[in-house]
Amino acid sequence: MLQVTVNEKKTYNIDHKNDTIEINGNSATPDISFQPNGLISVLLNNKSYTAIIESVDTKAKSVSLRVNGQLYTTTIQEPIDLLLSNMGLDLKSMQKAEPVKAPMPGLVLKVLVEPGQQINKGDGLVILEAMKMENILKATGPATVKAIKVTERTAVEKGAVLIELE
Repeated sequence: MLQVTVNEKKTYNIDHKNDTIEINGNSATPDISFQPNGLISVLLNNKSYTAIIESVDTKAKSVSLRVNGQLYTTTIQEPIDLLLSNMGLDLKSMQKAEPVKAPMPGLVLKVLVEPGQQINKGDGLVILEAMKMENILKATGPATVKAIKVTERTAVEKGAVLIELE
């Protein structure tokens, strides 16, 4: 069974058996077809839905999808996640913050943080110019800036550590 939270508001218990799914104890048999253009067509309870997957974050176990034009962000908890949560353990808080690395070769234009600063998911960390485009590298989760490994106006190679987090 999965526990799926939609837009951080509603939580659903979902169980899958053969072609049937149970959502909070109610059975349903959806007809789902994946179209070549990336769209997903769903027929459920005599209603038709069109969906497209916007993004998938396997580490955070979240999926953003657009259903009939409306954006939904879901987080998924598997049985092991629920068990650990019931035991008072949280895998996300126990995970080590990964260092920020250059996704491509480029020039560091500006460092937006300083050592000791608390950051949250989505905060801008570094502006990297690559192929005449400015790219803002953002935090993937909450952390503390441990060390800045680059200076502004310096060239970096792909994979170079820019910022260490803790």
